[in-house]
This record gives sequence, structure tokens and C-alpha cells, in this order.
Amino acid sequence: MSKLIFVSNRLPVTVKKNESELTYSKSIGGLATGLKSYHEQGNSVWAGWPGISSNELSDAEQASINTELSEQYNCLPIFLSEQEIDQYYHGFCNETIWPLFHYFTSNTEYSIDTWEAYKRVNQKFFDALDEVIEPDDTIWVHDYQLMLLPQMIREKYPNAKIGFFLHIPFPSFEIFRLLIWREEILQGLLGANLIGFHTYDYVRHFLSTVRRILGVEHSLNKLSYETHTVQVEAFPMGIDYDYFSKSGTVELSSELQDFVESTRSIQNILSIDRLDYTKGIPDRIKAFKRFLTKYPEYHEKVRLNLIVAPSRVEVETYDTLKKHIEVLVSEVNGQFGTVNWMPIWFFFRTFSQDDLIAFYRHSDVLLVTPLRDGMNLVAKEYIASRNDFKGMLVMSETAGAASELGEAVIVNANDHGAIAEGLKTALDMPDHEKIERNKMMHHRLSRYNINFWADEFITALGNSETGALQTKPLVEVSDSSVIKTAYTDAERRLILLDYDGTLVGFKPTPDQAKPDEELRQMLAGLSQDPKNTVVIITGRDRGVIEKWLGDLNLHLIASHGLWFKQAGGEWIKTINVDNDWKDKIRHILEMYTDRMPGSLIEEKEYSLAWHYRQCEPDVIALKRDELREALISITQSMSLGVLEGNKVLEVKDSRINKGHGVHLLTRAEAFDFIIGAGDDYTDEDMFNALPDEAFSIKIGSGNTNAKYQLKTNKEFRTLLKRLEELSDTAKLHPQQQQ
Repeated sequence: MSKLIFVSNRLPVTVKKNESELTYSKSIGGLATGLKSYHEQGNSVWAGWPGISSNELSDAEQASINTELSEQYNCLPIFLSEQEIDQYYHGFCNETIWPLFHYFTSNTEYSIDTWEAYKRVNQKFFDALDEVIEPDDTIWVHDYQLMLLPQMIREKYPNAKIGFFLHIPFPSFEIFRLLIWREEILQGLLGANLIGFHTYDYVRHFLSTVRRILGVEHSLNKLSYETHTVQVEAFPMGIDYDYFSKSGTVELSSELQDFVESTRSIQNILSIDRLDYTKGIPDRIKAFKRFLTKYPEYHEKVRLNLIVAPSRVEVETYDTLKKHIEVLVSEVNGQFGTVNWMPIWFFFRTFSQDDLIAFYRHSDVLLVTPLRDGMNLVAKEYIASRNDFKGMLVMSETAGAASELGEAVIVNANDHGAIAEGLKTALDMPDHEKIERNKMMHHRLSRYNINFWADEFITALGNSETGALQTKPLVEVSDSSVIKTAYTDAERRLILLDYDGTLVGFKPTPDQAKPDEELRQMLAGLSQDPKNTVVIITGRDRGVIEKWLGDLNLHLIASHGLWFKQAGGEWIKTINVDNDWKDKIRHILEMYTDRMPGSLIEEKEYSLAWHYRQCEPDVIALKRDELREALISITQSMSLGVLEGNKVLEVKDSRINKGHGVHLLTRAEAFDFIIGAGDDYTDEDMFNALPDEAFSIKIGSGNTNAKYQLKTNKEFRTLLKRLEELSDTAKLHPQQQQ
């Protein structure tokens, strides 16, 4: 029976060690509340770090924690050392990803050591999960600490349903592109079937980034990636609305009772945040100062209760931030305070949930102005807690919750004057208007609560497609595989290899894709086996492929089959074609090249190719189809065809194709083993021309006439390397072939 596995950096249970005693405490609020009903159903596991360093624990204590968490809490603990916590969590997560994703590029640090630690810990999480995952399980991975994990799971469990949710903002492409390890992070995330964000802005940023960096297009927020489809959607996280909105008197501490009594005659403005530079706390204080300066009639009539929860105070930048806040508070209180009135009350501490609800219910305005925030649940908690509908929220537009709480007073977090105006608007708003606005927000929060959020995500994940793109079986060379048996038994082998996208990855410009030394050595090794006829069959011009590979013992077919050269022989033109059409087509391509920065024309002997890999994707989406239709319209009365490859449109004689190249070889000689590999539309002619018993392999996703598929050109090179090794084995042990 399949099960549900939650994975997060921290477990919903925290383990502490007091002298020799281990204690366990459950987390409250947020994620733990949202997933509680699913986790307590029994057939689920929650994997994560239990909050205690493995350096503090003996092997026996780790075993004890493992047993207790498994049996009592359905949790799988993943123990991290102090070094891993320092480099992975405090390092890469909080010094690289956190500031960059919140647009603080100047705070972002790039360290190969912390990146390697991040990879190791993600691998550590996978290794632990590998012990409990079954092929049909549903796995929901949470947040930026584990962005490599979905792809790790996908590699081992291709049919698992994998979800990922990011609880912080996803930045725009211009910010994300600054990350050194941007491709690896995106590839890790795209291992999921469903990727969730708090807002549609983050969805848009992610899709744009994937398109620009990996070249993967989307349709209706759905990406076709390797062996599966990836759905990307917004799932705004809710709160436990019933808990915060419940009627009745909250039991107050004596401190909170004093607060309520002492502020009955003034209007309270509340600010709650943890100590972090993304929260905009200094700007909030400066804006309050602007408010007091501009509106002196509010002196001795308002009070800002500034609650800042301690966070990472051992880090110098955070300690500096705390001191800066203290200075600003002192300046405001010193300038505006009187014997009977202190404008700002600063609390650098945490409060219980009940005390926070008391603050919410006795505050006229909640001031929430983060410079950037993934969601900000405090804003939602405040609205829900004001069950009299008379509080008002002043919120920055860069908080994720602003997209849901449009009835609040929305401001620019960098504009102190706008925040001051927003405060006045909120404080002066008539009760009937506040009630009307609050009722709309309450209705939305009550419907889309934390349970609705979890239900919606898990339902969408359950409905997601798995393995949908892998229409053909994967080919491999194992001891028992069909291809190994056929290869080792064969006496005459034909190996047909496309070049770009099959043997090498795509490059920004065509001339950058020259073969690396490893590829040359592998091709040389295969071609040295007397049983092998190795053929490079490519759309590239014969001059280029001759320059790159002409010195090897290879047959070469260039320009999609127009030119043929046997190993050590001369180039032969296979079809009589002319170039009378080129000037007319070139003029059209030049016109679009001038309009499309980044595009370029590659002129081959008997074809023209228009490359647009370097172009702005949004512009290409508008212009590519327009150009293709124009070319088809012009060429339909000629013997020309328009081929669409990977980020390229090519015009050539329609009689020339890779199928023609295959016939050149197979009609002249009999082979008892044939393998043909390619990655795009132009290779389908080759697949169709191969005999039924041949091993045809499509590299990448999508529909194909090939019998087999592989996800990437790297995987195909691994397969070729294995075939080369089989040839070496056969040479060393010829008696085994008898």
C-alpha cells in the first residue's frame, strides 16, 4: 500500500538533551498544523532533522531517538553534525539562498564549500528516504533547504509522485541568474511532478527562469521535462482560521493584562517580526517617525508596540541590525516622548501564542512592511483574530499575502511617506468601512485555511501525471540486457550517431560545440573494433564535421545526407541540388535577425539555418511562428522544406534527409546489429529508415518513432562508453566470442 511521505528540514517534533535526559516537544502552527491531519492518519512518514546535533548524541541515544520518533510520532529523523548544520543550513541556505531569493544580492555569499555541504546533506536526506520509499509512494518535499532532493528521488523512483513547495519568494530571472549553481538548482526542482509557490508572481518568475536558463518551454504552466511533466501552480498558504478567530476570552498573562489596561486610552499599532534584514524593521521605524512628524495631532494618542523575535544574534550582521533598531527606537522616543508617553515600546523577545492573540485583538493597526516576504502569516493571523472586524492592516506590496488581502491598506515598503499615509488612513478609517473590508478578508481566510491549502496541494499532486513523457522504454547496457547480447553476438555492426544534442550538449553558438577529448577517444575506441562501422550523421556542414572528426576512422554524413564520406575516403555528393533559392530566403532571415537580438544565420553549402538559442524567449514566442509561416509560404512551390530543430529553423532541399543517409549504408552492406541515435525532429527520418530489428534511440522527451528513449546526451554517452568497453573485452578475450 502506497504511503504519504513529508520531507522538511525540521521535523514537527524537536528533540532536546538535558544532561542525560532526552525530551520531545511538538511544533505548533504553520506547516505542522496544516499537515497534521494527514500525518496522523497512520500511513505516513515525516522525515527531517530533529533539531539536535549528532555530535551531542551517542549511537545508543540516536537509536533511542529513532525508535521513539518512529513509534510515537511517525517520524524519520535525519541526524546532522554541527559542521553540516553550520555549512549547509547557516552557510548555503541562509547566506546564499535566503538573501538572493529575497533580492538582497549584496548580502549573498558564494562558497564552494557550503555548496558542497548543501549537496551532501540533500544526498543524506535521500539516502535516509531510500530506506522507506516504495515505488508508488507520494512524497511532498518542503522549502529551499532541499531543492536538489526531488531530482534525486526521481532518478531512483521514476513512478513516484513528487511534490515540492517553496515557502519563500522565488526571485525574478535577473536575480536568480546571479546564482552560480543555477542549473543544478532548477534541475533538482524539476524532478517534481508538482511545484507550488505562494503567489502567481513567483510562478511566473520560475517559469520564465526555467525557460531562459534551461530552454524548457511551458504550456498552461506545464513543463515537459525529461521523463515526466511538471505542473507549476500557486497555492497561497493559509492559517488555522478557527483557532485564531474563536470567540471567548483568551487567558492573559499578568504582563498582557497590564498592557491592555495601560493602552485603553490610546490607539495601538502592532509590529511583529523575527530579527531579519528582509523584514524592513528599520524602515518601519523611520516611517513611524515620519508619521509623528507629519501628524503631530497623534502625539500621546498612539503607541507602536514593536515585537522582534531573536534570530541568529550570534551572526554579526544580525547583531548589527539589532543595535541599529535599538538606536532608531531611542531616537524616536527621545525626540517625541514625554513624561507620560513613550511612542515605541520595543520587545526583543518571543511571546506565547495566547499573548500574541491578545496583542492582535487589542491593536487597532497591524503594521507589516517587509521588504520581501514569501507570504507573511502574521498578517492573516491578525485579521482572523479580530473577530470584531475592527482592526486594520497596513501591509507592503512585496509581502506574498498582499495578493490575497487587497482590502488592507497596501503600501510601498521603501516609501516612508506612503507608510505614514497608510497608518493615518488605517487609524482614521470609519468602523463601518473597516468592518466591510474585514468581512471580505475573513471570508477568504476562512475558506482558504491551512487545511484547505494542504488538501488542495495533495489533491493536485495525486492528479499529476507520472512518467507521461517516457513513451518508450529506457535502453541500458547491463549484463542481462538485450542490447548487450545483440552487440556481443554481432559480427557486422552499424552505429549511426547524430551529433548536436546526442553526442554533445547544445551551446550558445554552433561553433562552440566542438567535440571534447573524452568524446573523441570514445569514438576512436568504437571505430577501432573491426566489427564496427561508426557513422556520424549530422545536419552540420561537411567542412565543420571534417575539421572536428575527419582524422578518426569514422564514416561521415553531413548536411542531413547530402554529403557522404567513408573513413579515409573523399566526400561524395549524394543528390544534385542547387543554391538558386538562397538569396531570397537569406533576405527574409536577415530581416528577422535584425529584429531579434541574439539570433544568427548559419550558412551551409546547400542550406540556411536560423538559430535563436540566445534570443529573448518572450520575443521569440511572438516571432518564431511568424517566420516559420513566412518560410513555409515561400517554399511550398519549391523543392524546399523547413525543418524545426532545437532552437533552430533550417531551410533545405526537401529530398535531403537522414533517412536517405541511412539507405546509402544499408543497401550496400548487410549488418546484424544496428543502433541509431538522435534527439530532434530531423532524426525521425533516420529512425523510420532503420530496419525493424535495429535499436533506435531518441535522446530527450517527446513523441518519437524510435523504440527507446534516454533522458539526456550524458546518459547516451554513458551507454556508448559501455559499448566501447564491451568491444575492448571482446578484443582481450576473443575465445569468449566462440
